[in-house]
Amino acid sequence: MNTLVVRPGLRRLKGDGLRTAALVVIALLVLTAILAPLVAPADPDAIDLSATLAGRGGDHLLGTDASGRDLLSRVIHGARTGLLGPLGVVAISTVLGVLAGLSAAWHGGWVDTLLSRSMELVFAFPGLLLAMLVVAMYGPGQIGPMITLAVAYTPFVGRMVRGVARAEMGRPYIAAYRALGFGGLAICLRHLLPNIAPVILAQSTINFGYALLDLAGLSFLGLGVQPPAADWGAMINEGQTAVLQGALGPVLVPGVAIVLSVVAFNIVGESLADRVARR
Repeated sequence: MNTLVVRPGLRRLKGDGLRTAALVVIALLVLTAILAPLVAPADPDAIDLSATLAGRGGDHLLGTDASGRDLLSRVIHGARTGLLGPLGVVAISTVLGVLAGLSAAWHGGWVDTLLSRSMELVFAFPGLLLAMLVVAMYGPGQIGPMITLAVAYTPFVGRMVRGVARAEMGRPYIAAYRALGFGGLAICLRHLLPNIAPVILAQSTINFGYALLDLAGLSFLGLGVQPPAADWGAMINEGQTAVLQGALGPVLVPGVAIVLSVVAFNIVGESLADRVARR
């Protein structure tokens, strides 16, 4: 009997510890991105051919890349593009998805059908493929892939909001506000949206991690942020030749930063989703 009681408590304790660790990682990432010029030990773009592929230690705590640039400084500055791009993707897709989902759930009928079919149409095209097509037409950079991925992520948010909103609309308080003469826009913005906000926050947090991974992948392929700008995906691309020379640092350092970031956001997002489900 005691074992049955203790195990859930231990499991919950482990879950709390994992969530706390993920939150600490996210907080450190945000602070690093904001304070990058202050905490970076060197100029991330300063080339020093005399220190090419230098090992850890001395003036370079994490070593240098093939151009002699300090890896620690570059990964610190890379946090800015690494977080800013996904933030744009999540912000745009969340706004569009909430508008589409709420409209479909509230109006129903042909509005619901039209919006649902539109979201299914976007679902049919992989986000990375759409981003590649945009880059092929307008050239590489951060803005094009960010907007394209935002459009690709919109149906995920829209369908989730539509389902949650339809379930919430069956609650008595919605009928009460309608009976009091409140308009649909007022009910949705003042009452319905705040009640489903925790679900939206959980989904957006998970989407942030996936968007970070997608944008890093595009930069790795040379379609996103361009060198010599410090970007984690571009750093892995540039470090491929160093691996052939036996230097793993130029690939390992940004790779670990990407993995930690994605895992941290997914853990927090899943934790928020679990809390919402328990409620």
